[in-house]
Amino acid sequence: MKHYPFILFYLFCNVFIYAFHGSFWVYIACFLAFSAVVVWGSFDIGLGYFVNSITHKRTKINEVALTFDDGPTEFTPQFLDLLKEHQVKATFFCIGKQIEKYPETFQRIISEGHTVGNHTYSHSNNTGFLSASKMVEEIEKCDEVMLETGKIQNDLYRPPFGVTNPSIAKAIKKTHKTSIGWNVRSLDTITDDEKKIFKRVTTDLKKGSIILLHDTSEKTYNVLVDLLLFLKEKKYSTFTVDSITKSKKND
Repeated sequence: MKHYPFILFYLFCNVFIYAFHGSFWVYIACFLAFSAVVVWGSFDIGLGYFVNSITHKRTKINEVALTFDDGPTEFTPQFLDLLKEHQVKATFFCIGKQIEKYPETFQRIISEGHTVGNHTYSHSNNTGFLSASKMVEEIEKCDEVMLETGKIQNDLYRPPFGVTNPSIAKAIKKTHKTSIGWNVRSLDTITDDEKKIFKRVTTDLKKGSIILLHDTSEKTYNVLVDLLLFLKEKKYSTFTVDSITKSKKND
């Protein structure tokens, strides 16, 4: 969490400006720069500005993690069929409401050996504006649904939209979660061009990458078809993100 030192630096800058009789516009410029960094830090999970998130695996071998957010959905069974065909295990960050809607699919994810994680109960569009207590409620309610439906509990959590802030940081700490980010973002929820999605993923790929995808559309399924063939051709194996957290606990 890098925001505390930066806040101190910002305060120091203000004292420095005051001591040397800086103009009003210098204060404004300093404030705008500070605000820009805060916004950037809130939306870029890889910075670790508010929350230290796992964004990759330190490894010397060709292996990557496939992660899918926002399910289960009507498309998830297709993804599971494809992963099973290629004998690949993935990590699914599931929304509580979606688990309630597709309980059998959630159970299938678990029974076929994939890893699941908490993606809050409702995946609210207002996530970045919720209080710490509300975020705790969102996380704990999803945990309850996961336990009731899949008889499973773990500490894996992915912030909706990758947004973090002090309230979310407090909620993660209170619920004893480990935040899981990514270092390869497909942007498959905002890009319709399958070729662009595929290129974005494969261009940035490196050893230990955690890839963010969504099991919510036909286009991402089509991208996954090509991606699995690409990984096989380039001799990449796959890992699930719990292998990282288990390794850290054993260190």
